[in-house]
Amino acid sequence: MSKITKFAKGKQCTARIPDVCNFDPETTVWAHIRMVRYGAGWAKKPSDLVGLIACSNCHDVIDGRTQSEHSRDEIAIAQYEGHCESLLLLELHGLIKT
Repeated sequence: MSKITKFAKGKQCTARIPDVCNFDPETTVWAHIRMVRYGAGWAKKPSDLVGLIACSNCHDVIDGRTQSEHSRDEIAIAQYEGHCESLLLLELHGLIKT
């Protein structure tokens, strides 16, 4: 487990998908953004830099394990906004430097 994935546990969800998020920090993990363009593949996650802090409900929607009434674009926007917020938190806590 990397410093980034450890950091995500117990933090507030940064995806906060409306009507999906459970807002429970006890369920948060580092959710990787699984796209081939970022290095993901069959059973392969991208770098830990390509992710966000997500609660179990948001993570399930992002990964497609749970259906949502939101469009793919709406989910993608929540994912990328969460990604940017998560990167700022990682920088603030000294896990990454710019």
